[in-house]
Amino acid sequence: MYKFDKAEYEKRMEWYKEARFGMFIHWGLYAIPARGEWIRSTEEMPKEEYMKYFEEFDPASYDPGAWAKTAREAGMKYVVLTAKHHDGFCLYDSQYTDFKSTNTPCGRDLVAEFVEAVRAEGLKVGLYFTLLDWYHDDYPHFGDKNHPMRNNRQYPNEHRDFDNYLTYMHNQVREICTNYGKLDVLWFDFSYDDMRGEKWKAAELMDMVRKLQPDVIIDNRLEASGEGFGSLAAGDPTPYHGDFVSPEQIIPPNGLQDVNGNDLVWEACVTMNGNWGYHATDHYFKPASMLIRKLVECVSKGGNLLLNVGPDANGNIPQESLTALSVMGAWMKQNGKSIYGCGKGDIPKPDYGRVTKSGRHVYFHLFENTIGPVPLIGIRKEELKGIRYLATGAEVPVSTSWVHSDYPDIVFADLGPDPILPDENDTVLEVILK
Repeated sequence: MYKFDKAEYEKRMEWYKEARFGMFIHWGLYAIPARGEWIRSTEEMPKEEYMKYFEEFDPASYDPGAWAKTAREAGMKYVVLTAKHHDGFCLYDSQYTDFKSTNTPCGRDLVAEFVEAVRAEGLKVGLYFTLLDWYHDDYPHFGDKNHPMRNNRQYPNEHRDFDNYLTYMHNQVREICTNYGKLDVLWFDFSYDDMRGEKWKAAELMDMVRKLQPDVIIDNRLEASGEGFGSLAAGDPTPYHGDFVSPEQIIPPNGLQDVNGNDLVWEACVTMNGNWGYHATDHYFKPASMLIRKLVECVSKGGNLLLNVGPDANGNIPQESLTALSVMGAWMKQNGKSIYGCGKGDIPKPDYGRVTKSGRHVYFHLFENTIGPVPLIGIRKEELKGIRYLATGAEVPVSTSWVHSDYPDIVFADLGPDPILPDENDTVLEVILK
């Protein structure tokens, strides 16, 4: 049976902590009604009504190569696709169900095409797999917290065999761990109420996954959800511990530490608008400047950002997402050095932005300018080797102005007379230490 090994853990997490930025893709039948990925549950929609989307699913513009290229050009290093979401529909050719993409008018194994395209762009491959299944007859219906028929007494659970469901679910996990080559991330979703841990036969499941994919990185949702930190945080890892904590739609205020005060590996999963799956009337998209700064915030607190896109029914990423990702990519091309392989600055957060660090390079992220020269609090004069604009490599002199003569122990950077920063989204100063 799999047991936690700290040395093995640290080794498999190396690329992930280096990457810092990934793309989440929520896509499936729910893109057709275009009211979010939880539509069956939120609208308490019967299976029979939902099946009409299955019968017409044929995304004419599906091009995983375009998705992967978009991710790479945005500066992302890994991509995670919903191989199976809570509605039970599989984007791959599972031998255990008829509810799959190969049986729709599409007629294709979409996961097979996805993993090939992502690898071709030099990115790490991730697959999302839900523990829930609103399609399977043996999954709890009436009284379950989330099932579409939770309030319908015509769907009692007396005849349902949950062990049979678990066999089915484990078999499908074995498929995706066997049929699609090396997986870099396996993103389980999610535990709730008493449906957690050994309710999923999680130790057995994890043991199988570790044997089939020994280097795969797994989230913590066999024992938690978007809330809850899991057994690594508790300092007592279970056989089914998660490799990272997965806060959802929030960036932890102070990063995340275990009970002993040691930093945890974590990843904030965040939507670009208000929904994971495509929603035709949700135009509340976060601006690119905000997303850049939130990526910086994650890294400054020792975490990753997994930023979601929800392609439409034809397979196209919404234009609002593409526009924001293009801006992020341009910024990352010039400033990625302050993100990749970086973490906490271990110095106080400045009023004007954030700090990230890698080795002897400290990156001061300026979200707004200061009145007078920029104070680099936490940097000692005797250890300073130089200051540069990261985007251009141009030298930034140390200020000798009289205005900060009352603060002799603080290093100030002289950005010149222009009150407008070179990059309105985030101007990065690279401080090089001796």
